[in-house]
This record gives sequence, C-alpha cells and structure tokens, in this order.
Amino acid sequence: MLHINNIEVVYSKNILALKGMSLHVPEGKIVALLGSNGAGKSTTLKAISGLLVGEDGQVTDGTIEYQGKQINNTTPDVIVKNGIFQSMEGRRVFKNLTVEENLIAGAYTRKDRKQLKDDVEKIYVYFPKLKALQHRKSGFLSGGEQQMLAIGRGIMAKPKLLLLDEPSLGIAPLLVEEIFQNIKQINKEEGTSILVVEQNANVALSISDYGYIMENGRVAMQGDVDMLLSNEEVREHYLGIGKEGEKSYKENKVYRRRKRVVW
Repeated sequence: MLHINNIEVVYSKNILALKGMSLHVPEGKIVALLGSNGAGKSTTLKAISGLLVGEDGQVTDGTIEYQGKQINNTTPDVIVKNGIFQSMEGRRVFKNLTVEENLIAGAYTRKDRKQLKDDVEKIYVYFPKLKALQHRKSGFLSGGEQQMLAIGRGIMAKPKLLLLDEPSLGIAPLLVEEIFQNIKQINKEEGTSILVVEQNANVALSISDYGYIMENGRVAMQGDVDMLLSNEEVREHYLGIGKEGEKSYKENKVYRRRKRVVW
C-alpha cells in the first residue's frame, strides 16, 4: 500500500532530517516505527501526510508511493481525500468542541453525510468511554480520553492508511494497553492499514506485524515482530531486557554506543 523509497527530508533548506529512509506498509497490516527522540519518526509521518510544508520542510530526494502513485509533496487535503489520515503527536483535539463534534469534524472530506451518525456510534463501540462523554467539551477530557478521541476522529475519515504518532505519550499504562488493543481491533474489523510511531517498543510490537527501528534519520533495523523480539540488541536497547547476570543497558550504554555496528 505504501512504499517510501530512499527519501531525504530537509528543513529550512539546510537541516537534513531524513537520510535515505525506506519503509513499506502492506495492505491490511500494522507496522511499528520505533526509535528514540530525534530519530526522525515524526518527520517520516509528516512526509507521508504532507504536513512538512507547515514546518518549512520538504522531501528533496527519493519517492513516496501510495497505492502505486507518487505523492511526494502533495498537499495534506488531497492526501486525506486519497485515504491517508494522520493522528498527530499530542492528540490535537479541538478543545472547544464536544466529543461528538470532534468526531464529526474528522469526516469533513466525506460526501456520504447520511452515514455519519452510524459511524459515530461505531466509534463509541470501539471506545465506550467516549459514549458517556459525547456532550463534554474535549478540553476537559483526560489525556487517555483525548487520545481515544483523536484516533476515533481519524477513523471517521474512513482512511485506508492510518498514521498514529506516539499514541501512548503521556497516558497511564492501563489506558495505553486498552488503546492499543482498540487499535488492533480497528485494524482487524475495518481492514485499515496502520503505521504507528512509538517510543514504547513493547506495546507497539505487541500489536504489530512488522517493525522498523530508526536511528539518526534512517532505518537501522527491520524485521517481523518475532525476529525483533528475539534480537539481543533490540531486547536490551529498546525493551530493557538484558541477559541474566549481565550489567544493565544503562551501565553499558557508553560502551555499546561506541561499538555499535550497522544492522
């Protein structure tokens, strides 16, 4: 469905953020994009969704292909109409609108207005907490409730590809688990392809089919979930699981960074 082929992204005409980034999202699958702060994860999503232009960014090399068509530097409104929707980091709900008004706003590009009521009810099935809060202004919701709303608003656009940027950020662990199980359910029942950016590797890999790990603007490792979960570097560096009897990653991190090899 989505093919990112060796792209470079530059901000302000002189800051190179992505350096030969390649990534693929098969139709109907969940793909995790992992990495530390500053690795280029959010920039990758903005390159796909066309939001780079608002931050003086541009894809300067390589191609982004969606359903066989190149979409490099296409405007965000056209990208949404073509079936790609990004749920931004930090949730970005319309705080002065109610929960239900936010959901309806997510469908602004759709022409089948008669179907909206049924689709709003479907979101309430996925996220029952939102049903009880449907008339509350979203600015008064908790972080977890706002994240549910942001994802639900994205689903209201009926995307074929949903981009999720840090859905666990600032949310209590119990709600994180609930939200990610809902993401898995949406993928299964709606057939929506999902690319999820996360620092919480454990929870992201728990629902994904395939994963990429970014470092310094490019992919450092990729593979199916079982392979990544069994890799010692991934387990120690991203999952916090070291071999029994060995020093923790924190104790070894300076040494390990010096000896790091390219995967």
